[in-house]
Amino acid sequence: MFFEFGIKDIVDIVLVAVMLFYVYRLMKESRSLNVFMGILMFVVLWLVVSQVLAMKLLGSIMDKLVSVGVIGLVILFQDDIRKFLYNLGAHQRFQGLRRLFLNGDRRQDPEVLKRSIMPVVLACMSMSRKKVGALIVLQRSTPLDDIVATGEHIDASINQQLIENIFFKNSPLHDGAMVIAHQRIEAAGCILPVSHSLDIPKALGLRHRAALGITHESDCIAIVVSEETGGISVAIRSEFQLRLSAEELESILTKEMA
Repeated sequence: MFFEFGIKDIVDIVLVAVMLFYVYRLMKESRSLNVFMGILMFVVLWLVVSQVLAMKLLGSIMDKLVSVGVIGLVILFQDDIRKFLYNLGAHQRFQGLRRLFLNGDRRQDPEVLKRSIMPVVLACMSMSRKKVGALIVLQRSTPLDDIVATGEHIDASINQQLIENIFFKNSPLHDGAMVIAHQRIEAAGCILPVSHSLDIPKALGLRHRAALGITHESDCIAIVVSEETGGISVAIRSEFQLRLSAEELESILTKEMA
C-alpha cells in the first residue's frame, strides 16, 4: 500500500476540519474572512511547494516566512485569539474546573440578590414605558475594570431613581453604558466594544450591538432598553433574548446572577 489509513488518521482529519470551521466562523464574525482565506491559500501553496513538488529553494523561503508569520498572526489576530480562548474557557463543560480555581461555587444570598435586582427591573420597566434608551451591564465573575475606566466613576447603591436619572435624555451620561458590580453602580457613560456579527437583526441599533459585543469578551449580562420601541432585551453568552416582560427579566437576572 502507498500509505496506511487508520482510525487515528480519521480523528486527525475530523479535528482539523472542526478547527478550520470554527476559525472560519470566527473570522466571518470579525470581518477578517478575506485575510483568513489569504492565509489558507498561502498554507496550501506552501504544502504543495515543500511537500508535493519538493522545491528546495522556494520551499526554504516559504518555511522562513511561515516561522516568522506565526508571530505576525498572533499580533494581527490578537482580539480574535482572545475571543476564541474566552469562548473555550466559558464553555459549560469547563465550568466545574473554573469553580475549582475560584475556590468553589460561591452563591449570593437570595435576599441581597433580590435587593440588587429589583431596582434594575423596575427602572427598566419605567424607561420602557417612557421609551428611554438604556444600556446596563451586570458584572459576574469576569472583572470589567477596563470598561469602568472608560466612563465616569459613580460608586453608588443601586437605586431605581438614580438609574432613570442617569439615562434621562438630557443627562450627559445617557449615551454610554452603566456598569453594576458588587451590588453597586460602579460607573456610567462607559464605552463598550461593538459586535460586528452579521446575525444581528437590522432592526436592532448600536446599543444592542454594544450589548452583544461585551458578552463576547466577558460573562456579564447586558440589558438594553430600546429608545425606538421601548422593548427590553438581554444579551448573555453572545445571544439575545428579546421583548422581555418584567417577570421574564427578573427571572433571567435571578437565575444568571445567583
